[in-house]
Amino acid sequence: MRKKRNKAIKLKQNAENQLKQLQFAEKRSATGLQKMIKQIAYEKENISDVSENLTRKNAQVESINRLVSAAEERLNTEKQSVEQVEQEIEFAESPEEKQNAEDKLRSLNDHIQELISEIKNRHQTLKKITEQVSTFDVIKSKITTQIKKQTKSKPTFRTTVNFNHQNIVKVMKEIEKQTKDEERITKALGNASSKLKDYLAKKTASKRRPAKKTASKRRPAKKTYR
Repeated sequence: MRKKRNKAIKLKQNAENQLKQLQFAEKRSATGLQKMIKQIAYEKENISDVSENLTRKNAQVESINRLVSAAEERLNTEKQSVEQVEQEIEFAESPEEKQNAEDKLRSLNDHIQELISEIKNRHQTLKKITEQVSTFDVIKSKITTQIKKQTKSKPTFRTTVNFNHQNIVKVMKEIEKQTKDEERITKALGNASSKLKDYLAKKTASKRRPAKKTASKRRPAKKTYR
């Protein structure tokens, strides 16, 4: 019976050690899952910010392209006007008419230089924003890939957590069973030990008890004959 109790104690200890390992694994998996959930939320927030920036930058690109197109149209118009004014200068009939045409030509040339400078600056700005758009595209792609990867791993983490929890419940039931077996065997051993003590006590008492004395028979007196 002592062997059974020792076996029950050993099985209980093994189950308790296994329970500690499973609880540690469950905690680690749960922590990993929570961390992943927070990371996914963080990445989604990041991709939202990146998407907003992309939308804003793309709108700027479209706006600059419209401004450049408008400036180029004005530039072409001004160049045509320059050709026309040059002809007016060539065929001017009076010095005053020629002077007015030359003043007009200078104004047109100044405006043309302003348009050329504007177009150049807008092209530089457009190049810078286009590079930013490309950078945001790369960042968005990386974040999207990361979210897909983490989302794909999420069910695996949940499965691991659930599996560990099921094993913990199973081991806890095993510990409960072994504890009851240990208590039952310990109680049986106690009863057996108590009965053995009682038996030994009675046996010792019977040995110490004094033996009953037997009354000696009196011999009959001899008759005397006279």
